[in-house]
Amino acid sequence: MKKILLAMLLVATATAVAQTASAPAQPQQPAAQGQAPAAPQKKEIKDPAEYNAYMGAQGQQDPAAMISGFEAFLTQYPNSVMKEDALDQLLSAYTKTGNQPKVLDTAQKLLQANACNVRALAVIAFTKRAQAEAGQNAPQNLADAGQAGEKGLQCLQTAPPPDGMKPEEYTKLKAQTSVIFNGSAGMNALQSKDYAKAQQFLRASVEGDPTNLRDVYPLALAYLTAGPTEKDVDGLFFIARAANLAQGAGKDQIAKFGKSKYTKYHGSDEGWNDLLTQTATTTLPPTGFTVKQYVPPTPAEQAADLVKSKKVQDMSFAEWQLILSEGTPEDADKVWSTLKGKALQMVAHIISIESPKNLKLAGSSDDIDAKRADIDLTMSAAIPTRQMPKVDTDLQFEGTPDSYVPKPFVMTMKDGALLVKAAPKAPARKPPVRKKPAAQ
Repeated sequence: MKKILLAMLLVATATAVAQTASAPAQPQQPAAQGQAPAAPQKKEIKDPAEYNAYMGAQGQQDPAAMISGFEAFLTQYPNSVMKEDALDQLLSAYTKTGNQPKVLDTAQKLLQANACNVRALAVIAFTKRAQAEAGQNAPQNLADAGQAGEKGLQCLQTAPPPDGMKPEEYTKLKAQTSVIFNGSAGMNALQSKDYAKAQQFLRASVEGDPTNLRDVYPLALAYLTAGPTEKDVDGLFFIARAANLAQGAGKDQIAKFGKSKYTKYHGSDEGWNDLLTQTATTTLPPTGFTVKQYVPPTPAEQAADLVKSKKVQDMSFAEWQLILSEGTPEDADKVWSTLKGKALQMVAHIISIESPKNLKLAGSSDDIDAKRADIDLTMSAAIPTRQMPKVDTDLQFEGTPDSYVPKPFVMTMKDGALLVKAAPKAPARKPPVRKKPAAQ
């Protein structure tokens, strides 16, 4: 669809120029004696043959005939004062025939004649981006598209309208090509992970064309992948907007992705459906738009909630550890007064065996993963060799909390005992039965 719109844009603007532009000045005859010379034209072809060749090509109604005429003109008169005008109309003619390679080639030639030819820059920015998105030498084509986009934006600020183009037509051309320029520059910045520039360019493109999913979705990504910033809410708005604009399977995929981002930011999916409804008709974030960000409780707050909601006896070792290391002194005292001196039966992971009477254990999953001991267990008696456990295995034991260090957390336990049955004794061996020899 966008390719069709680009073609229509190029043809329409070129046609407008061709219809409204003055013909190049004909070769001037010497002025009669005493007669004032005619006012000079902006562009003048002095050679009658060159003038006729140009006008002959311009007068063709069939695009193929116009192409033939202007190609011949440019071959015969490569330095003509009308070179840019001829290339401009040749670009339009090739666009009408759908000859994309020639369209791109002509646009490149136009830029050699005028580095700020807006239509040529639009063709290159659009085509190179499309080629990159189709997987054709993506890095280089996208870089070329981005360069043409940024150049086009600069030229729109300074370049005069093409000869013969009405002011209102040039205003329309600038608005339409700026969407192409901003989109291409923004996509290149996004792929280069320059998120600030990507947001700037893509936001301008979307403001110029709010229904352009091709830029709305990348704009959402530019906000959402830049890392936590105050602009995350804009990313949530535009990802919901993209879900509304998308069609087919892509619609569900974008909505699923957007919902996951919203849930992570907000802490739940509450309000996501309302945002989808809002962005179905609202194209840009309204003034004051916000989504409340979920802020996880601090460890101290988690510890306080645990003390309020759970009995100490029903807590896991990891929860004891959280309260004793991160809780207020009052919360820590409440837990420790319940645990100290009480024999506890637990399961922990063996980090190391210091001696038959001393084991270093990990009771929380985090410390198990980190292979860090958070329990220092002293046995009431040396563990027999035949019952000695192995490092990096789980151990069922009983121990009595005696003291602890808050950070890094280690609980010292004494009077340890294994909660495993002794290995069964081997059955007593009976003397072999000697059978009476058979009678000979």
